[in-house]
Amino acid sequence: MEIYFDNAATTQVTPRVSDAVVQAMTGIYGNPSSLHHKGYEAELAVKKARTEIASLLKVPEKEIFFTSGGTESDNLALIGAAFARRRAGSHLITTSVEHPAVLRTMSWLENNGFQVTYLPVDAYGQVRLEDLQAALTPETILVSVMYVNNEIGAREPVEELSRIAKAYNPAILFHSDAVQAFGKYRIRPAREGIDLMSVSAHKLHGPKGAGFLYVRDKVRLEPLLHGGGQQRDLRPGTENVPGMVGLSEAACASYEEREEKNRRLYELKKRFTEGLLSLEGTHIHGHTGEASAPHIVSAGFEGVRSETLLHALEERGIYVSSGSACSSNHPSVSGVLKAIGSEERWLDSTLRFSFSDLNTKEETDICLAALKELLPTLRRYRRS
Repeated sequence: MEIYFDNAATTQVTPRVSDAVVQAMTGIYGNPSSLHHKGYEAELAVKKARTEIASLLKVPEKEIFFTSGGTESDNLALIGAAFARRRAGSHLITTSVEHPAVLRTMSWLENNGFQVTYLPVDAYGQVRLEDLQAALTPETILVSVMYVNNEIGAREPVEELSRIAKAYNPAILFHSDAVQAFGKYRIRPAREGIDLMSVSAHKLHGPKGAGFLYVRDKVRLEPLLHGGGQQRDLRPGTENVPGMVGLSEAACASYEEREEKNRRLYELKKRFTEGLLSLEGTHIHGHTGEASAPHIVSAGFEGVRSETLLHALEERGIYVSSGSACSSNHPSVSGVLKAIGSEERWLDSTLRFSFSDLNTKEETDICLAALKELLPTLRRYRRS
């Protein structure tokens, strides 16, 4: 039996989505830019995907730009906005707990003449409103704060932060990396003051290599790519029609009965965290209830190295993560755990468990039973 608790890294593509992708690959295979009927079929598929996603967000379809995923969307939003608005200022603000796709892009921008302020977070991983207020300057042109943290599940007060930034200067752009949030929350960018928002398909049972960037109308970005003029020249290149179709299919499915699905996820999370805390020497990072995302649990296990426990669980068919999958090939102490002030004993002994709508209570119970059996043995081994 396989138990997959690494859904914050990627999710299993559902039959509904894979069927739609295969149909797009084999039946709607024309180039959307071609003038013949097969091209027109593909163009209609792209338009339908864009319309469906825009409808979920309650925004005009012209504000949706398809990309290869969250990393490209973050890069296009941050670099595109920074260079488009450089004459207005050179100060950018983000947080210390962002995904590497944002942090490394900000570092690149620093090396190219911009100043970046990295906001601290509290013990639960959330940005304090007063810290953003204090960081704003007349030079500030963009604020980027993730919607949900990918390691500990902290949900940031995005709407309140945007309101503070725009009260200071309405021209400040607000970007949010919503890769871990879209499909879990009914996000309304216009209502929440979000000008730019990044999303990736493979976090919500869609295909890898597909995503989108929401760009509020009238927001100008410098393109990263130059080519044939597709997507109003902002993101040119022959459209990935199967990816777009799969993304929209997954997005629509994720929104269906979302409240009920979240209720189930929070029940799973509560059951699992209570079980974890009943085990000796365990600690939960961040909030455990609805102040955090419904699908992520970050837990420390005293006296056991993360990698050792991860592989011990893997031997039992249980798949989890030791942190952000995007940096797992470069092991280091989690910057998120440091940012929230975690004690030294948790820094190399933390695992992330992340659920999807496909997981069950029985799976959490099996995982807890495995941990209860493994932890004493692994602790004795380490002490020896």
